[in-house]
Amino acid sequence: MTAKEVIHYGRTLLRKKCEPVTDFGDLDSLINDMFDTMYEENGIGLAANQINVDLQLFVVDISDIEEEGESIHVFANPKIISSEGESWLNEGCLSVPNIRLDVKRPSIIHMEYQDRTGKKFTEKFDGLLATVIQHEVDHLNGNLIIDRVPKVDKIGLKKELNSIKEASLDKMSS
Repeated sequence: MTAKEVIHYGRTLLRKKCEPVTDFGDLDSLINDMFDTMYEENGIGLAANQINVDLQLFVVDISDIEEEGESIHVFANPKIISSEGESWLNEGCLSVPNIRLDVKRPSIIHMEYQDRTGKKFTEKFDGLLATVIQHEVDHLNGNLIIDRVPKVDKIGLKKELNSIKEASLDKMSS
């Protein structure tokens, strides 16, 4: 188990729809690396493409925040099939460091997904878990939190985003 490097805004894989998980036999090592990386970065969710792996897979651990219910999850091939309500949350993203944005999302979602063994589920999620799931599903579809805010807010972030992008591309070329 090893923490991996989190890739940042500017890297192509963050803007691509990820490939479905088809082989569930060899996921344990990757999933463990994803949890290690998420914990090292003080995150509560991490998508595989954030560590440069092109798979529809993400992990979530909100146990430090939510005391009720199951708080540690692995999701493969997620598909949000319906949503309702509305909530705002100030979100951060490990791939867009040092930027926090108020993001509006549905407060309740119904989602189909597979677990780490490939078993299929359809479940309803709400609260913080629903928000984190939507954030990670966005990653798997090539979207970032900056895509969820009004254009005027994004324009205000242009300088910071360019700095993140330049640093990310410099790191990649060295």
